[in-house]
Amino acid sequence: MAAPSNASLPSKNKAWVYSEYGKSVDVLKLDSNVTVPEVKEDQVLIKVVAAALNPIDYKRMLGYFKASDSPLPTVPGYDVAGVVVKVGSQVKNFKEGDEVYGDINEKAADHPKVIGSLAEYTAVEEKVLALKPKNLSFVEAASLPLAIETAYEGLEHFGFSAGKSILVLGGAGGVGTQVIQLAKHVFGASKVAATSSTGKLELLKSLGADSAIDYTKENFEDLPEKFDFVYDTVGQSDRAVKAVKEGGHAVTIVGPVTPPASIFLITSDGSVLEKLKSYLESGKVKPVIDPKGPFPFSKTIEAFSHLESNRAIGKLVIHPIP
Repeated sequence: MAAPSNASLPSKNKAWVYSEYGKSVDVLKLDSNVTVPEVKEDQVLIKVVAAALNPIDYKRMLGYFKASDSPLPTVPGYDVAGVVVKVGSQVKNFKEGDEVYGDINEKAADHPKVIGSLAEYTAVEEKVLALKPKNLSFVEAASLPLAIETAYEGLEHFGFSAGKSILVLGGAGGVGTQVIQLAKHVFGASKVAATSSTGKLELLKSLGADSAIDYTKENFEDLPEKFDFVYDTVGQSDRAVKAVKEGGHAVTIVGPVTPPASIFLITSDGSVLEKLKSYLESGKVKPVIDPKGPFPFSKTIEAFSHLESNRAIGKLVIHPIP
């Protein structure tokens, strides 16, 4: 994909913007006059090709962490895949024309960027980006960063390792689909179990789950089997702690937290994507994209509505942009 030269970069671009907190259907508006961000010395400017939505996007939009948010108006979007069109003076690893991907906010809830990935252009720190694996499309690459980094870092931080068993709550979601694959194919789990609704059980097995539990028919915490590690992606730590073996770990990415479970918050880091590159290029670990997508830029509000329904499978991707 040819990138525009610096001389032809526009000063304004199209983006989805909200100027007040609320539901996406009420507050998100398409604006053709958003200023293209200045590039700081450690940043690159990306011409966005695809962006993915995450639950944190709509939670931020609802004002869940307004105390630590950046000032409104806001262009949402954490996950990006695109082409570098301008490089800051201190950038070492990327050049114009490089195809890159990443989660653009190093700390998810601590002053995330005012101009996110749901725009034609976004400025991003070098350290949160990686070169896009050549076998992945921009759509596939955009679906990965926040989810796969959350999955990997949560497993690594709490000491998950080869030979341990794991239960994944919300196995068909954006993070859950990656936890299953990483636990099985990267960390060497002895057994992977995961929960979902009836229609998604086969997906869990195809990703590497040895046991797929239908949460509409049984309560996982009442089953006799207990696990070394429970990774809760849905906000059920009160139940997760009942499924852990003595000496094991329950980790959640959705509060509130029931002790002894721990909450985990991602730090976006391009080196994690680099570390996982060989697994992505070999196909051992795959992107999982909701069959309703990708959604065109004009249908971003519809994509948010699907995400907010909690029925999405894997990730929702916006492409092309604009």
